[in-house]
Amino acid sequence: MEHRLLGTSGIEVSVMALGCWPFAGGSTWGDQDDDVSIATVHAALDAGITFFDTAEGYGEGHSERVLGEGLKGRRDKAVIATKVSGGNLSPARISDACEQSLRNLQTDVIDLYQIHWPNHEVPVEESWRALEDLKTQGKVRALGVCNFAVQDMGDLLDNGHCETDQLPYNLFWRPIEHEIQPLCVENNVGLICYSSLAQGLLTGRYPTADDVPDGLARSRLFSTDRPLAKHGEAGCEEEVFEAIGRVREIAADLGQPMAAVAFSWVRQQPGVTSLLVGSRSPEELALNLSSLEVHLNDDVLTALSDSTEDVKTRLGTNADMWVSPSRMR
Repeated sequence: MEHRLLGTSGIEVSVMALGCWPFAGGSTWGDQDDDVSIATVHAALDAGITFFDTAEGYGEGHSERVLGEGLKGRRDKAVIATKVSGGNLSPARISDACEQSLRNLQTDVIDLYQIHWPNHEVPVEESWRALEDLKTQGKVRALGVCNFAVQDMGDLLDNGHCETDQLPYNLFWRPIEHEIQPLCVENNVGLICYSSLAQGLLTGRYPTADDVPDGLARSRLFSTDRPLAKHGEAGCEEEVFEAIGRVREIAADLGQPMAAVAFSWVRQQPGVTSLLVGSRSPEELALNLSSLEVHLNDDVLTALSDSTEDVKTRLGTNADMWVSPSRMR
């Protein structure tokens, strides 16, 4: 398993991380057996995955609690990342939120504590000072953010150093390449990538746009006419499914599954520290691990990027997958 550094923190993490949101179950993920989730944590550790990402907002702390159970007796083998919600970013609430996450995770220190979404009603410098206090107290080892675009990241960097920015990034979702990714690379801010398979589109499982379930077709890749869409944009369904065909051909020429090729493309992009895999079972995890054996040469990387250039152009600089105007500044 390849390991990379979290920004300038000196903390090493596996290039593939286990995204633990599915452990929350509920309306987003459906029924999820806690014992299966815990078995998935064990399987990840056994496979060499050391990085685990969760949040206080995933099932009102349930994901954190399940992860804490899964790491019992093996906490020293894991790097835990969790997140403080936007509603808890006032200095008075950050400390309490951190203490609750520590209890949920059954640990005395959080390795990477992240702001989940920006809260533009609370000055970022106030939140950041409170987070740095937690680091000084030894409750947190490193600080990061999620869903910060170029203006919010710039404001933050004016007030301190951020180790990581967690953002959606995949062959179909490339808005960060315009401004955010270069800013992060320039400032040694590592990219943690979620939705690396474009919510299943890059597995090739959906023959046409009409086959994509409503819950997944609410992103800006799809028409605003979709039942759950809230973005008000035309989408780019035709471009996406033409690109799926091109990616499928490239993967077939390599003799590799589409998903493995898509994961590898993200892993090899500039500034990427780790990519999240939201596996719900040891079996799902095993399917994703095979992608780590795939390394793409420069010609293939370029061909893949070219195959989705039309989609990148249509989406523009808005890195918010679901909303327009963007919640990310």
